[in-house]
Amino acid sequence: MESLVKRFLDWMKSLFWKQELELSIVGLQNAGKTTLVNTISTGKFEEDTIPTIGFNHRTIKKGKVSLKLWDVGGQARFRESWEKYCKGSDGIIFVVDSSDFGNLDIAKTQLHQLLSWPSLEGIPLLLLGNKNDVEGSLNEEELIVQLDLKSIKDRIVACYSISAKNIVNIDITLKWLTGLNKRKK
Repeated sequence: MESLVKRFLDWMKSLFWKQELELSIVGLQNAGKTTLVNTISTGKFEEDTIPTIGFNHRTIKKGKVSLKLWDVGGQARFRESWEKYCKGSDGIIFVVDSSDFGNLDIAKTQLHQLLSWPSLEGIPLLLLGNKNDVEGSLNEEELIVQLDLKSIKDRIVACYSISAKNIVNIDITLKWLTGLNKRKK
């Protein structure tokens, strides 16, 4: 009976209150993190995106979900701060340039190092292989293998191949994100 009451109250809340999710977006420099944020926000590609120095913060409303996005710089000097921005998040979005084969090993190392932090245990991971508009870029299956995503066991993991520039698969990315639950912190 108690679970029935809780489900009823949760349903009532969903009718009137919006859900708020805090998400951290990390990845190596030039992977397209800021372009992704801008595309999600405006629904179109903006040519003049400048690299993030430190972090950017933006809140975007999608339906009944408010997404608080932390776009964290990907240069080597900022990677130590990723854990700080991710530990309070409801989800981690790791963006990879799926056409930059020279940096895949570094991206893999940084991803697994980030996920090894005890403070990030259990936080859902969305890996986005950006720039699928570039010929020869890795698809989802290749990203899963190259970044060893099957070895990640302590959290929900999803992987999509996207193009922030051409707005490809941004809809399924948003659907996955807005389906996340708020973490109990």
